[in-house]
Amino acid sequence: MTNASTTGRRAPIISPSILAADFSRLDRELEAVSHADWIHVDVMDGHFVPNLSFGADITKAVSRHTDKPLDVHLMIENPEKWVDNYINAGAHCVIFHVEATDDPLSLARYLRSQGVKAGFSLRPGTPIEPYLADLDEFDEVLVMSVEPGFGGQKFMPEQLDKVRTLRKEIDSRGLDVIIEIDGGISASTIEAAAAAGCDAFVAGSAVYGAEVPNDAVDTLRELATLA
Repeated sequence: MTNASTTGRRAPIISPSILAADFSRLDRELEAVSHADWIHVDVMDGHFVPNLSFGADITKAVSRHTDKPLDVHLMIENPEKWVDNYINAGAHCVIFHVEATDDPLSLARYLRSQGVKAGFSLRPGTPIEPYLADLDEFDEVLVMSVEPGFGGQKFMPEQLDKVRTLRKEIDSRGLDVIIEIDGGISASTIEAAAAAGCDAFVAGSAVYGAEVPNDAVDTLRELATLA
């Protein structure tokens, strides 16, 4: 799932969120972001977050219409009960919330044993420090720069402190862990996120709200590269 550049710095990874797409024309919406690196799939259960999106069936439909890696973000309670559905649906990486499970390490190890990348995410109010020692058990960390549950929210720049902490820890230990950010990412915020140390960027309305989504993907990647 890496996307390393020839200079050693990981090239920016742009991951449009299909939460902002038109599901009545899913095949065309995915083709509209063919320049993307990944596809971000937001799964919400109406309990862990106050919104309801879709489940494994839509995830499987997405996998049939694209060859991009599916970055599946589970905003659901008790994710360990449901991860097999998303593994079988074609997830390349499954990201779960540390607030939603009692044993994140066991879940990460299980995902990896099934040949799937393991990622964790945390709400804006959850500190990153308790999870730094176990970063080698994960492939990805998703920093939420808005409260999870709804698209179109305003970017929370204070969350970049978590990114800087992660970047320092990952680099000092030589780990191959991707830092992803999700929430309010647009042409006006992506440079700051990249400068703080993010590798991957989830963008919903900034991509699907553009007249030409692929142009928006290209612009975001260029801006992240400049940081």
